[in-house]
Parts: sequence; C-alpha cells; structure tokens
Amino acid sequence: MLPVSMVGRAGELAELDRTWSTVVDRRRRSPAVAVVTGGAGVGKSLLVAAALDGFAPRPEVVLSGAARVHSPAPYDWLAAVLSGRDTSRLDLPADALAWLAQQPTAPRERYAPGTLLRLAVRTVRVLVGAGPAVLVVEDLHALDPASLNLVGELATAAGLPALLVVATRPAAHAVAPELAGRTLARLCGVRGVVRQHLGPLRPAEVAEVLTQVYADRTPCARLVHGVWRRTGGNPYALTELLAAHAGHEPEALLDPPSPTEAPPLARSPVDAVAAGGFSSDSDGPPGGPPSLAGLAELADLTGREVEVLECLVAGMSNKQVARALGISVRTVTVHVSNLLRKTGSASRTGVALWALRQRLAAPIDG
Repeated sequence: MLPVSMVGRAGELAELDRTWSTVVDRRRRSPAVAVVTGGAGVGKSLLVAAALDGFAPRPEVVLSGAARVHSPAPYDWLAAVLSGRDTSRLDLPADALAWLAQQPTAPRERYAPGTLLRLAVRTVRVLVGAGPAVLVVEDLHALDPASLNLVGELATAAGLPALLVVATRPAAHAVAPELAGRTLARLCGVRGVVRQHLGPLRPAEVAEVLTQVYADRTPCARLVHGVWRRTGGNPYALTELLAAHAGHEPEALLDPPSPTEAPPLARSPVDAVAAGGFSSDSDGPPGGPPSLAGLAELADLTGREVEVLECLVAGMSNKQVARALGISVRTVTVHVSNLLRKTGSASRTGVALWALRQRLAAPIDG
C-alpha cells in the first residue's frame, strides 16, 4: 500500500493508542470514546485500521460494523457485527435475535423499541465479555436511527471494557442529520472523549509522501505544489494519482489527464474553474469537491445520494465512488439512477452540470 494515508496522522494515532491504554488498564467505569470526523477520502477508516493494527496488547475482541445502505433496516451496525458470527452462545429470544441480526426468518411482529434496544446492548455486552474490546462504528452518518440510538447507549454503558471508535462525516451529510447530530453531541459529551477531525494534507505532507514514493530523488517545490493543487491534498485522490502514474517519472504527475483517463478525484479551485466546474469561492476543503448538501432539498435527495453526487462532480467512476464510500458498485448504480431521475438528467455528466447550475444560481451571502 502506498504510504499516503498515515502521513500527517502520527498525532492522531498516538492519541488513539493512549486512549486504548486507559481501557487496558481498567481506568474507566464506562467505555472510552473516540470520534473521528472528516470528508470523503481523508482516511478515516484507514486511520482506525492502522490504530487497531498498532494497539498493544491486541484487543481481545473487535466488533466492527457499518451501514448496510443497500438494504437499510433497524440495527444495521449490530447486524453487520453478527454477520457470520456464531450466535449460539447469545442468551436471547430467537425472534429478538432474528430482528437484531436482520435474518430473513425475522417475524413480522417485533419487540417494543425500548425492549429491543436493551436486548441490543445486552448482545454487545455478551460479545465483549471480559474484554478489553474495540467497538468500531464505520460511517455513523449513514446508519439507521436504531443503530444511532444503540451507539449512544454503548458510549455510556457502565462496566463495558471497550474503546468505542466512531468514524463519520459531519452530521450535515447524514441520512438523518438531526438524529446524527444529537448522537454526535451525546458521544462528544462523554468524559475524556477523543475528538479528531481529519482534513486534507498540507503541501509539506504531500512532499513527504512524494519523497517516500520516489525514494531516489527529492521532489522540487513546483512538483509538490502542482500535485497538491491537483489533488487538493486529499489522501484518496493522491493515492489514485500515484497509482495511475506508477513506474513513470515524477513529472508525469502533472500531466493533464488523457481523454480516456478518469478525471482527478479532487481538484483545486483554479483547476475546477478552468474545467468549467465550481468557482473558487465554493465551500468545502481546498481542492476537494464542494459541499452540495444545500442542494438536497431541491431534488429531494437522501444523504447518501448527496455523497454520490459529490463524487460525480469530482469526476469519479462508479468503481471509484464505491471505494470512496465503502459501498458496492451495484449500490452506486442504484444511487446514480435515482440522481438521474430526480434531477431530470440524461447522463452522469448531466447530473454534475445540474449541480453546477443550481450552485451558481444560489444566492451568495454577504
């Protein structure tokens, strides 16, 4: 793997390691909580994976789950945790377990929400056991309401020997923004919570990456600045650019894309204007695609559709969108189809142009 994602993240890794030590040393009466936020492609999941890989001692148990956006249902996170796991030792009513695991045999009638939530917490307690454990919540912004409630309960569960690590985009990008916002506020209110926000890489960090990749030469300032502008410092975009030009001279990183080559995943404001894209005063991180959340109401877009729309504006293929959002290509195809229908567009390019026209037509504050 290219050494992009962890450059500039040493402080975050060290902080997560220190937090894990508080769990190992049994210095807490409730779980330790770490909230990692950031936009698409900044390496939230890779940071969590790197932290897990470096924890000493190794966690006795790791429970990891993400939203099942292709078939949303209550308790997506817990269903992902239980998927493929032996549930025979879980002392739960069979019908309740069927609901929590999203089994096809789940009965039509279910428990009251409060009762099911208590059973969900109990299930996690049994899986954690004596610990110490790590609970990983991927893409909290895309989780269903029941999972959000469960995550909030786990954060304050007395006597649970675990580190709860949550990776998410800002609440404004969530499927249920208000509920996601309340959940994040609840998590960030836990005593000793670790809050980390990952932004784009700085030029000096891009230079460090280039030095590692091209070990036999020191990148010049022109190359560093050009690559930084082209990728906006987005680690995912930088990885894609380096992979696309592997085996070539470093200067090839500055070559304009060929007609058959997918556009860069993130562009600088200057490049975006030159390509007919958004103006340089658009919001969002420098060089990355602007936030399009404000367009959601115009076409009745869901939170996930807004995320896919952002990727289309950045010029990503369906495969690239799937990798960036952690979903299947088939699911991306469904979202693109919905965007075509809702925006009245005939093509992916038409969808991006629709977003551009709406953005330019929006009033400018101040």
